[in-house]
Amino acid sequence: MEKPIIAVTMGDPAGVGPEIVVKALANADVQSNSRCVVIGDRRVLENAISLTGVSLTINCIEEPCRGNFSGGILNLVDLTNVDMAKLEIGSVSGMCGKAAFEYIEKSIQLANAKKAHAVATAPINKESFKAGGVEHIGHTEVFGALTGTDDPLTMFETRGLRIFFLTRHVSLLRACELLSRERIVDYIKRCDAALRQLGIRGGTIAVAGLNPHSGEHGLFGTEEVDIIEPAVRDLQALGFDVAGPVSADSVFHLAAAGSFSCVLSLYHDQGHIAAKTLDFERTVSVTCGMPILRTSVDHGTAFDIAGKNMASPVSMIEAILAAAKYSLPGQSHKNAFIVDIHKGML
Repeated sequence: MEKPIIAVTMGDPAGVGPEIVVKALANADVQSNSRCVVIGDRRVLENAISLTGVSLTINCIEEPCRGNFSGGILNLVDLTNVDMAKLEIGSVSGMCGKAAFEYIEKSIQLANAKKAHAVATAPINKESFKAGGVEHIGHTEVFGALTGTDDPLTMFETRGLRIFFLTRHVSLLRACELLSRERIVDYIKRCDAALRQLGIRGGTIAVAGLNPHSGEHGLFGTEEVDIIEPAVRDLQALGFDVAGPVSADSVFHLAAAGSFSCVLSLYHDQGHIAAKTLDFERTVSVTCGMPILRTSVDHGTAFDIAGKNMASPVSMIEAILAAAKYSLPGQSHKNAFIVDIHKGML
């Protein structure tokens, strides 16, 4: 079986992205299971190879199909978009934010053109994005915009715990404002479809509560009574196996123990904290509804350790391996999955 071609973006040049990319590409499992093509800047990657001491030789190519995928070769689409005289490792930079965006943009072009089976992205910095004039706030938003996908669906998975997110990068106040009966019904339908695409069938989907103890029937808030319970009843009437609201202080434990197939988290940190506490390094996020397959670390650029050869490549390795796994023949690329590896490095 031919190994899939994975387009790997270098990430922010001032962060740990270049380091973890070269370490990952030197990994035997990555070489055995994928054909990687890095989108980045040659001079930055040469510095990363020197810093980390990995045994890789850069091979610049124009097209992934021209790559040399024998061991020890780093195939690179070189965008030459970093002025090394201005590069300050570990610092917010508009130049680096713009460069990181261009790597993503190129990777999407390759995947859309079927020249790569999937994309695996190294970390970006939101402040650098903004300084570089990039209008999008994060990876998911970039991929959504550049693939014409509205409101991608995100799922985390770690040690059998699966978490979907009703909202992502919005304030807590805005997340509460976005909570609606119709939105929950729509998301549960999409969650169910995503699980089926992953080959996961059976089990109850739990909707987390918003307020302490799910509001105690209106004592601590009425969102559960007014919004969540009616939405769950609507879904049950449509034949979906769904329960809720289940108090957020217990629902993730119950799901990890097997009581639920997954949990719908109502806002970003509610689910992130649960997943990353359970396994900080290997939380895999799967986002459905994209026309291309993308994987990514999501631990940030870790500016405080960038350039010090301290960054672990575990999440980058896992991201590439996940991309290879999901892009194997037989996996659907219509309404495909985005797989992110979330690992903290700070």
